[in-house]
Amino acid sequence: MNDFVRGLKCRLCGKNYPKKPLNYCEDDFGPLEVDYDYDAIREVINRGKIELRPFNMWRYRELLPIDGEPTVGPLVGGTPLVKADRLAEALGIENLWIKNDAVNFPTLSFKDRVVSVALSKAREFGFTTVGCASTGNLANSVAANAAQAGMKSYIFVPHDLEAAKILNTIVYGANLIGIKGTYDDANRLCSQVADRYNWGMVNVNLRPFYAEGSKTVGYEIAEQLGWRTPQHVVSPMAGGSLIGKVHKAFMEMYKVGLLDKEPRCKIYGAQAAGCNPIIAGLKAGSETHRPVRKPNTIAKSLAIGDPADGYFAIKVMKETGGWGDDATDAEIADAMLLLARTEGIFAETAGGVTLAVTKKLIDAGRIPRNEEIVICITGNGLKTQDAVADLVERHPVIRPNIDDFEAVLNGKRETVLV
Repeated sequence: MNDFVRGLKCRLCGKNYPKKPLNYCEDDFGPLEVDYDYDAIREVINRGKIELRPFNMWRYRELLPIDGEPTVGPLVGGTPLVKADRLAEALGIENLWIKNDAVNFPTLSFKDRVVSVALSKAREFGFTTVGCASTGNLANSVAANAAQAGMKSYIFVPHDLEAAKILNTIVYGANLIGIKGTYDDANRLCSQVADRYNWGMVNVNLRPFYAEGSKTVGYEIAEQLGWRTPQHVVSPMAGGSLIGKVHKAFMEMYKVGLLDKEPRCKIYGAQAAGCNPIIAGLKAGSETHRPVRKPNTIAKSLAIGDPADGYFAIKVMKETGGWGDDATDAEIADAMLLLARTEGIFAETAGGVTLAVTKKLIDAGRIPRNEEIVICITGNGLKTQDAVADLVERHPVIRPNIDDFEAVLNGKRETVLV
């Protein structure tokens, strides 16, 4: 048993609950989160112990809410932190890193982190059927990890998701249900299914445990920088959980003695202009968001009109001294190309959002050009190829002879017919 987890507690009123598949407070309907005994963790964890373990997300297992060893996703995490010098030069800044979860195992997004925690916990609770509502990446990860765990899965998605994400869910044998509506419609149905059938829905009744997996992005960033935090982190926002969990990770590492100095990292959020409820709330000076009823953006993985953590995302941006912004579809696609052509990283549309917003924040003076920045790339561009398909040049087709090649070399771009 994990003696470091006391139970769950409400993020609003602080009421305590046992370790069970619950996700909201009965008194004020506030979201629940895992409550840890940090003093006990501090007694058993240290840098040396962590560094001896395999480089994956489970090297920080004392700070994750499972009992014993992980039973799902044992190889998840341990993604590169890339020193992005060519991109930094293009942006006119000095010190830039990319946390690249576009190469996460097994489904090429950071969602593999949260799902491996959620499904490991689902096994502990005795669930044999799991599922989720998703805008794409979560669907892929639940399907793949459930297949590896021998669990049945039911996954609810908006019917108009990118074809690659649909295929990358069905291929694992998941029961995929397309919903004629938005993500929020799919999520409401998912909640009803969880209640009626007592299934383990990772972003419903398993959400307090699921969300903790996001912290491992922050743990890895700090360790990869030499056990310290950067000055600025920019992250995409869909439900709004990731930016809060990265901040929480930094603070936890300090609490348990893994960091020497209290973190002073500023946290920034990025959304698409066609679905920007958190950014709109932030810019309006509000404490929370107003839902977007009909998202309209190529960044479908971020198209959550009523984000569950909107209030907390605004809070962490304000409290850390960070900020946020949004990006148009054209800006998103241009940023995807810029990242690919400077650093050789093909990010999905959410990555385009993050980079485009980072550029805006730098140009506006929100992020100083001479300070250290980490941007979080959370998914792979192979899943959203249509976003840039019309922006790349058509390649020439030639006969297999040197004269045709030299014609191309000298600037002839049209197809040479055989």
